[in-house]
Amino acid sequence: MPLGGVIFIAIFVAVFGIVILFAASRFGTRKYDPVKFESYECGIPVQEKKDTKISVKFYLTAILFILFDIEIIFMYPWATTFRDFIKSGNGGYVFFSMLIFIAIFIFGLFWEVKSKALEWE
Repeated sequence: MPLGGVIFIAIFVAVFGIVILFAASRFGTRKYDPVKFESYECGIPVQEKKDTKISVKFYLTAILFILFDIEIIFMYPWATTFRDFIKSGNGGYVFFSMLIFIAIFIFGLFWEVKSKALEWE
């Protein structure tokens, strides 16, 4: 029976989403307002071009932050439950698995430093 509850919730969310999208398209306004498409910064008119290029370094830094943030997300539960694995006799296997996981990320960190991915020059 637990699967029935999951299926019910999935169907409910899908139907609710479709109803909300239909209601928004049916009753929402479709008036084009050019002011909505303008940039706004503290009441000062825009002085720069609209085709401003953003450096790839910003995206690379964000992706690397997310990557190492996910590493911590995986390591924290492992660290909190490691004693339970030792008690059940699976401590060596779990520890070796985490060593492989950390080795991959250390290799990635060395690669970042070597390729100068975090330098802003």
